[in-house]
Amino acid sequence: MSDPEVPQPEKPGDVDDVVDSAKAGLADAEAAAAGAAEPKGDALDAAAEAAEDAATADESAADVAAIDPDAAAFEEAEKSFPGTFTSAATADASDVADDHEPPTAITYSATDDVATAAYGASATAAAAAAAETQVVPTEPVVDAPPPQPQPIFVQAPEPPRPLGNRGTAGAIGLLATLCFAILLLGVTLGIGAAGGKVTGENIGDKALAPLTTWGFWTPVVVFFIAFWLLGAIINRGRWGHWVIWGLLVGVAAWAGHLLGQLFEAPFWMLSAQQGVDLVQDQLFAPLAIAAFIIGRELTIWFGAWAARAGARKTELNIEAQREYERTLEAGPSLSR
Repeated sequence: MSDPEVPQPEKPGDVDDVVDSAKAGLADAEAAAAGAAEPKGDALDAAAEAAEDAATADESAADVAAIDPDAAAFEEAEKSFPGTFTSAATADASDVADDHEPPTAITYSATDDVATAAYGASATAAAAAAAETQVVPTEPVVDAPPPQPQPIFVQAPEPPRPLGNRGTAGAIGLLATLCFAILLLGVTLGIGAAGGKVTGENIGDKALAPLTTWGFWTPVVVFFIAFWLLGAIINRGRWGHWVIWGLLVGVAAWAGHLLGQLFEAPFWMLSAQQGVDLVQDQLFAPLAIAAFIIGRELTIWFGAWAARAGARKTELNIEAQREYERTLEAGPSLSR
């Protein structure tokens, strides 16, 4: 039996045609081997023809690969320098920025001649390789702004409180009242001595007797109240105010003597006419005139003392105001 003549293609055909023809030959060979009713010689011939067709398909695939000059050059370079082009192709495939990982190499099966895409590495290995080669840009270092100076709150100095002279005038008024009581008692003893009621034998009793009467203490108390009220009004005023307005203190002492005589009567047991007659009898009585004069003079002299104290307070107030103004002009300062 002569070998079948293998047709030689004038030009390389498509790989799919070659694969289809190879599959058809294999299918015919299997069908021939399975048929038991056919003669043995025909089965052998069919098997030989199928083997020859498969060989022809392999040669055609080799011829197709040999015809491509780029593939031949690539295979030759790979044989001379193994691993050079395969690693480069893998690195290029890993650097592709795509949601799906591209195939790294295409291989052709020799059994069924079906083109399959073989991935060079799994998805996990490709992601690890990409993470190793990825360069993460560092964040730019921004200089922090310099710290802003915090405001410092400084309490403004309070203006000085002016010093008054009312307390001093009240204290001086107590001393003036003591003098008023002593002088008024002396005038009372003198008037009694002039009338023959006070002698050397009874002077002690006569000196203690007025101290238990309303007629003596009422003008004394009225004098103190009038002196202190005048000092509160004048305050840090000059001595001239005490000299002029001291007349009012004298009048108050005189009115105090009249009021003391009414308390001594007593006035709640007197009729209206009896009260009027008593006041008329005491208007120009020696003790009434003495109370007026003593109150007037003590106000003048003790008022001079109060005025001097008021002038000193005025100087202190002026100095405190100047110091306050200097502090405001200097501005706030940090104390350590």
